[in-house]
Amino acid sequence: MISNLIRAARPISILRQRNFGLIWSAIGISQMGSQMETIVVVWYVLNLTDSPFLVGLTATARLGFNFLALFAGATADLVPRRTLMIIIQAILASLALVMLVLIVSGLIEVWHIFIITLGGGLARIFQMPTAQSLAVDSVSTDRIPNAVALINAASNIALVAGPILGGLLFDLFGPEGAYVLVASLYIASGLATMLMGVIRMSETQKGESVFTLVGQGLRYVKGEQLLWSALLVAVIFNITGFSFHTTLVPIFARDILDRDSVGLGILISSFGIGGLVGSMFWASIPNLKHTGLFCILAVMGWHSTMILFAVSTNFYLSVGILVVTGMMFSSSLVLVLTVLMKTGRPEFRGRLMGLRTLAIYAHAFGSLGAGAVAGALGAPASAVLSGVFGIAMMVVLTLIAPKLRRF
Repeated sequence: MISNLIRAARPISILRQRNFGLIWSAIGISQMGSQMETIVVVWYVLNLTDSPFLVGLTATARLGFNFLALFAGATADLVPRRTLMIIIQAILASLALVMLVLIVSGLIEVWHIFIITLGGGLARIFQMPTAQSLAVDSVSTDRIPNAVALINAASNIALVAGPILGGLLFDLFGPEGAYVLVASLYIASGLATMLMGVIRMSETQKGESVFTLVGQGLRYVKGEQLLWSALLVAVIFNITGFSFHTTLVPIFARDILDRDSVGLGILISSFGIGGLVGSMFWASIPNLKHTGLFCILAVMGWHSTMILFAVSTNFYLSVGILVVTGMMFSSSLVLVLTVLMKTGRPEFRGRLMGLRTLAIYAHAFGSLGAGAVAGALGAPASAVLSGVFGIAMMVVLTLIAPKLRRF
């Protein structure tokens, strides 16, 4: 039993390494602000317009610049990642403050929300490859799997606390009260990054153009079945899975389960609790084998629970289902990233993270489609169709990429 406790605690011990502890904190704090902002924006737009389609469109705006993700990853290979991370947090804080001023002044319009959300999305395109690469740079090679799981755990902690806090502040103080804390969190994230020591970049990246690095990265991934199949898994669950909790769950909360913003926060947070459990489970397993097979099963499990959630009309049952959904969601993210990190060469780290971020672009189409179907046929039908479609695509991928299921 003692050995099991030591094994479970091992991944947490790397938080004592100064640089990793600081970037882990910066990622978690920024994600907290992002999750709060997401819940406040979708609830505000839903109540302002009563349009599921506009909710989906606003969620899509967060991903409007995802096509630049590969260039963002290459940029993270060329410029100091610490500096880039600080700039990103400054931009996010500035946009949150602009939103706050517009709300307080009473001048806010839906198009303002759309433009600000679009700008925040552009900043986050650079944040994901920059922050994740910076975190992995901060640890030794043998601790990378632990670092990956802990980064995901930080995101899930934010997913637990962010929606509840955002929903509660919205309910008590309105969107302006929530945005005061959102802006403060982005500022705190930037300050944590500033406290990091300087991490030297790989000499092989210096003097090369972004376009050269992009071309090298694409050719490398094309020749590695494990890499392109793992990235396709990410594309699939971004199309069909992410739109579930970002677009459909708010509609379920109001129209099916008859809940307010606090109830929505509880639903999203239950999803985050499951995600945190999933992350820490994988972090505690040494020498993980059958990573690809577990990844496939996790994605299929994620989509199966979406179908179960669609037929539930009981709030507490829905909360329980979302805990399991969150576990499958988190497992999918950790395992995809583990496949990429275990098989990809270190010098391609930023570009692999850029391609992983690019896969999120599929979420734009998924959110838009899910919102449109929900508006026409209802949220339950949209969730069922997304679940079935996701499972079907995973079956096809498993057949065309046998190395993934054998890895």
